Amino acid sequence: MSTNEAIVFTRGVPATESFPKDEMAAAAQEVIRAHGDTILQYGSAFGFQPLREWLAEWHGAQAENVLCSNGSLQIIEFICALLLSAEARTVFVEAPTYDRTITILRKHGAEIISIPLQADGPDIGALQAALRKHRPCFFYLIPDFQNPAGATCSGEKRRQLVALAREHGFMLLEDSPYRELRYRGEAQPTLRELAPEQVLQLSSFSKLIGPGPRLGYAIGPQQLLREMAEEAENTYITPGLLAHGSVYEFCRAGQLQPQIEKLKKLYAPRLQATLAALDEYLPEAEPTRPDGGFFLSLTLPEGVTTMSVRSRATEVNLTLADGRGFFANGGGERFLRLPFCALTPQQLRAGVERLAEVVRAAA
Repeated sequence: MSTNEAIVFTRGVPATESFPKDEMAAAAQEVIRAHGDTILQYGSAFGFQPLREWLAEWHGAQAENVLCSNGSLQIIEFICALLLSAEARTVFVEAPTYDRTITILRKHGAEIISIPLQADGPDIGALQAALRKHRPCFFYLIPDFQNPAGATCSGEKRRQLVALAREHGFMLLEDSPYRELRYRGEAQPTLRELAPEQVLQLSSFSKLIGPGPRLGYAIGPQQLLREMAEEAENTYITPGLLAHGSVYEFCRAGQLQPQIEKLKKLYAPRLQATLAALDEYLPEAEPTRPDGGFFLSLTLPEGVTTMSVRSRATEVNLTLADGRGFFANGGGERFLRLPFCALTPQQLRAGVERLAEVVRAAA
C-alpha cells in the first residue's frame, strides 16, 4: 500500500459499509405509513412511546424508566444541568475517558477527579481514596470496551462499584454504546442490573445502525427521568421523532440482531488484524487486547511521546489523536488510541507499519 493513501487513526466512526441503508429506508417508509400523524407532529419529550416500550423490553426495564434523546451526549448535558451546582460540582471519571464528556463537564464547571483505569476497570483503591476526600455528584464510566482504552470492567469490580455508590450516595453514569459488540467471551451484568436505583445507563444506536439518526437513550430512576424530560422539553421540545420512529420500526421488524451479527463479522477480523500487526511491527508497545468494541490503545515505549509521534506521522500520511485529550487532569503523554472499525484489515496493517516507523524515528 502506498503512503499516498491517508490512514486516519483518530475518530471512532463506524464503517460506512456497515450501514443498513435499504432496511432503514424501508423502516422509514413503514413508520410514516403506520405512525405518520405522531412522528411528524410535536410529541412527548420522553420520546416516541413505541420505541420506549421496545427498549424497555430489550433491556429488561419498564417504559417509564426510559427516555430517548438526540444522542447520548445530549443526555450527559441534561445530567450536568440537573445535578451540578455551585455547591455540588464534583464528578469522577476514568483516566483515560471519552474526551467529549470531558468537554461537556468542563463547560458546566465541574470539578473533575480522575480515577486511574486498569485492565479490568477503575482502580478501586484509588476510588476509595478519592471518596475519603470528595463526594461526587456522579461517576461517569464506560464499563464495556471502554473508549478510549478498550478495557472492560470485571464482574468483581462492578459489584464493588455499586457497593461504594450505595455507601457514599452517588450515582453511577454507565455509558454502554459498545456493549452489544462483543466478539468473544462472556458479558458481565450491567451496573444498572446490579443497582437500578443507583445507576443511569446510557446507550445509543450510533455504533449499531449509524450516527445519523441521533438517537441516544437513558434507562434509570423514574424521578430523575421526569426531571430530564423537563430539561429536554425546555431545550428542543421534542426529540427527532422521524429518525427515532425509523429506528423503532427497524428494531420491531427484527432487523437489529442480524445487524449486530453482521457488525461482529465485519469488525472482529479488523481487531485481530490490528493486534497481529502490532505484535509484528511494534512488539515493544503495550496494547490492550479487548474482546469487542471500537478501540484498542497502547502505551508508547519509554522516551517516546504521542506528540513527537504525531508530528512525524504526518510525513507518512498517518493521522493520530493526541492521547492527552483523554485525560482530564493531565497525563497521557505516551497514550495512543487506535480505532479499528472504519479501516480495512489491509489499511490497519499498513497503518501500524507506518506507526512503528515513526515510533522508532522518535525514539
